[in-house]
Parts: sequence; C-alpha cells; structure tokens
Amino acid sequence: MPRALVFLAPGAEEMETVIVVDVLRRAGIEVTLAGVDGAQAVTCSRNVKLVPDCALADVQGAFDVLVLPGGAKGAENLAASPLVQKLLRVQAEAGKPIGAVCAAPIALVAAQVGQGRKLTSHPSVKDKVAPHGAYLEERVVEDGPFITSRGPGTTFEFALALVAKLLGREAADKVAAPMLLPK
Repeated sequence: MPRALVFLAPGAEEMETVIVVDVLRRAGIEVTLAGVDGAQAVTCSRNVKLVPDCALADVQGAFDVLVLPGGAKGAENLAASPLVQKLLRVQAEAGKPIGAVCAAPIALVAAQVGQGRKLTSHPSVKDKVAPHGAYLEERVVEDGPFITSRGPGTTFEFALALVAKLLGREAADKVAAPMLLPK
C-alpha cells in the first residue's frame, strides 16, 4: 500500500488539507497527517482546528508522496521549516512524487527543489513561484514527480492526480465516481 505524508502547518487551508487526506484514504493510500509544530491541534486559515495524526518530528520511514496543502500563512510556515525543507530535498533526490497546492509551492522554492519544472500556484504567490520554473496557469500541472495546483477549488482534481500518480488513472476514476466528480 502506498504511503503519503501530508504536512499540517498553522494557517493551512483546511479544505485543501481535508480533501487531500480524504481522497487519498478513499483510494486506499495510507496517509499520515503530520503537524509541523507538533501533535497538538492546528488552527487553520478559517479558524477550523485539525488534529494531526502525529508530530512531523516523530515521522518514521519513507513515503511514496509528500503533500503540501496551501493557505497563505500555512505555506509560509511550511517554507520556513528546516525539517520540511530537508524532507522535500530527500524526496526530490529520490525522484519520488511531491504535491503542492495553492500557496504551498513557495515551500518548493524555499527547499530549492523542482527548479525549471512546469508548475503552478495560487495567483497571490505567482511572483515568488514563477521564477522557479515554467509557470502555467492551469488547474493542475504535472511535471515528472511534481504535481502542483492552484487553490481550494482545484483540490479534488489535485488529489485525484496524486491518486493517479500512485495507483493509476483507473484507480483515480474509481474514487471520483461515487463522489460525483466530473471526469
């Protein structure tokens, strides 16, 4: 069973976090939601509190995909975390998938991974992200192991792209169907 690590930082966009975790779990992917600042409840961008499965510092083993939810403040906190940067570099060096949605691609920039790749982000951070690679204004952009997306409204497509990357397009379609998502 593939393993996914989803980072949870204060100020994260709660929709992006919950939708990604939910869709990956529906696909049968083992998901660990790890709190960047510990295992306590995290206050997200709209004051929803989410409880991580564990503290990021306690995470063990390798993951098939690392996922960075956005939210302006959440993305800043991800980009500022030395541990997040280290894990992103290790994942990138191994050629394993990394997903970042909304403002979270700024963490890719901070970790200096994915340079020169096709990518996208929320328009609010385009000026920070665009110089890092070949910027596109598409809803979901895939380039090798990197999958990026624009914001809360693109999160289902983003999460399904992650499923397709790990398990194939048929598995993603199977997950999307009962949720009544367009193909």
